[in-house]
Formats: sequence, C-alpha cells, structure tokens
Amino acid sequence: MPGALTAEMLALIDRIEALGPLPPVAALHLPSPEAEGTRDGEFCAVELADRSLGLSYVLLGDTLQALLASRPGASLAGMPARELAGWYADADPVRRTLGFAAVNAISQRFFRESGYRFDTSVDSIGMLDPQPGERIGMVGLFRGLVERIVGKGARLTVLELKPELAGDFDGWRVTLDPGELAGCDKILSTTTILLNDTVEQVLAACTGARYLALVGPGGGCLPDPLFARGVTVLGGTAIVDRDGFVDAMARGEPWSGFARKYCIAADRYPGFEALSAALRD
Repeated sequence: MPGALTAEMLALIDRIEALGPLPPVAALHLPSPEAEGTRDGEFCAVELADRSLGLSYVLLGDTLQALLASRPGASLAGMPARELAGWYADADPVRRTLGFAAVNAISQRFFRESGYRFDTSVDSIGMLDPQPGERIGMVGLFRGLVERIVGKGARLTVLELKPELAGDFDGWRVTLDPGELAGCDKILSTTTILLNDTVEQVLAACTGARYLALVGPGGGCLPDPLFARGVTVLGGTAIVDRDGFVDAMARGEPWSGFARKYCIAADRYPGFEALSAALRD
C-alpha cells in the first residue's frame, strides 16, 4: 500500500494548488501498439489544459493492457488535476499509474511557473563513475550498464523483482533482497520504484550510499521527499515540444527528440519553499 512518501508528495501538490488554481486534465496519451517492445511504448502521459505533461510507466502487471482496453481518456478530460493526482495513493495499479502521471504534470507546471531551470548538462549515469573495488548497487537491471560497471573493477549488486533473473554472474549479482544494497557506495535506481510500492523499503536499505540516483522518464515529480530520504540526484524527462511528442506517441514512433533529460541534484536544488516564494512573487 502507498506509504508516507506518497502522502508527502500529495501534500506538496495540495500546497501548489493553494498557490493558485490548477488547470484541469485535458487528455491522456497512451503508447501506440506499434511501439510495443520499445522504450517509447513504456510510458503514458497525462496532459493538463495548459499543455503541461507528466509521464508514468505503464508496464507494471497488466496496466497497459487495462488502459488500452478501457481507453479512459475521455472520462478523465475535464477532471480537476488534484483529483486525478489523488489516485496516486490508490491501491489499484492502473489508478495509481494515472495519478502519478498527474502528479508529474502538476510538478512540471510548478517548475516552469516558478522559473526553475533544469540542468540538462549532467549525466546521472556518468556521475556514478564506478571505481575499482567500489560496491555499486542497481535497482532494476540496466543491462547496458553492467559491463561499464564491472569492466571498471567495481562489484555490482542488482536488486530485481523477477525471481528468474536472480543469480551470481561474472563480477555481479542479481538479488531479490533489498538488504543486500546495504554497504553499496553508489546506487542507481529506476524511478519505477515510485510506482511499485517498493520505494520506502529500497531507500531504507540505501542509507549508507554517498551517491543515490533515481532516474527515468517517470521522475518528473518534486524531489523534496526523496532528498529527505537520502536521494542525491533525481533524473527526469521534460517534454519540450508538446505537439511533436503527442504526434509521435500516437504514431508509435520515437518521442525522445521532443523531450530533454535532466537532473536535479540535492546539493543544488533550492527547495520547494524557495520555488513557492518565487511563484508568489
């Protein structure tokens, strides 16, 4: 069940709404079947009436199949944004997915309206910078990074939910136990943990890490509750060309050219209070 972090995230959404009315939900954009099996088919987007967009991962369980079967976009259009964001606290994975997309859309709007500029020059994966003898943790198997880490002489522990992936390999290990992340110097995690009810447990196991990054297109939310729990970097994706993005998603074509990856580092982030003050001014 959703826990304290979810409640804190929604409390911040309430505070954003208190600063001024939020635009209602305008549309839900679902990946085209043509994008199945590609990264472009892994995310949906909630759009607000001011064209703010928030992404959310749809491949947990049968979430995507349920969304494609029910096509809830028409029923969501016109819904108050805060109402849909509240679904992030729902136990139902489909409603939770849509709620998180709304949280991200509201957060992206808040960043823009407050004048906050994303850092698009930082590579969160490059910042991992594995060194010989270091213990590196990975939450979710980023297969393309395994050799880059192990090849540098670092030891890699990967936390996964899929039992069939567990085992010991040459220089790295896949485990189902979050406790094995304890003692890792640096940890890279997918932002999917914000959806699959593992975030509290995973972050609690990472308290010894000096570098803890959550990265992924679904990382469009406010970082404050994450930074309070030891996360040092939140990497997300901002849509910079709404029309191009929506058209590409509808066609099942790559949409990364209409988006920009960014990183928010805890030691350079002004914080929610400062951004709120800037918005009020």
